[in-house]
Amino acid sequence: MTRQKLYAVAAGCCLALLLTGCESDLSAKSSFPESNRGVVYQTGAKDQQTIFGKGGLFGGDDKELQDGVGGGSGLGVNAYLWRASLDTISFMPLSSADPFGGVIITDWYSTAESPNERFKVTVYILDRRLRADGIRVTAFKQNLDTVNQWIAVPLSPKVTADLENAILAKARELRVAREGE
Repeated sequence: MTRQKLYAVAAGCCLALLLTGCESDLSAKSSFPESNRGVVYQTGAKDQQTIFGKGGLFGGDDKELQDGVGGGSGLGVNAYLWRASLDTISFMPLSSADPFGGVIITDWYSTAESPNERFKVTVYILDRRLRADGIRVTAFKQNLDTVNQWIAVPLSPKVTADLENAILAKARELRVAREGE
């Protein structure tokens, strides 16, 4: 083996050991009782000062905690927008969903009535608050040509606006339903 390959293999092994050492399995190593895992403990001081200011590093506030985007929700984005997005595009197969980054990507979808056209949607949740500008949708359409090649077809901006409005309406319904509990 050449010296460069030897260095590359050694660096790769060191990196693998370093990453393995950083791995943690809280469920196996936790000293907390099973019933207390995932519980957020309050210190009693309502307005604690931190080096990052009120709300910590990401600027959260009490209103956001009430909206279900902080605390124990486990999401990095607005919970209502996230749930509404998943509900609105639930008829399409999901390719990936990242609740911390706020990105939902569907796989290509076509109907039985129109097998020669297919659609794909990407939803970006841009804010931790329930706001109209907190969501952006991009949609793609392709048609099958005579030689069985998928050709991109431009969609009207109205399509993405309608999807965004449907998601926002659903998010508002979810919020109203939760406040009514």
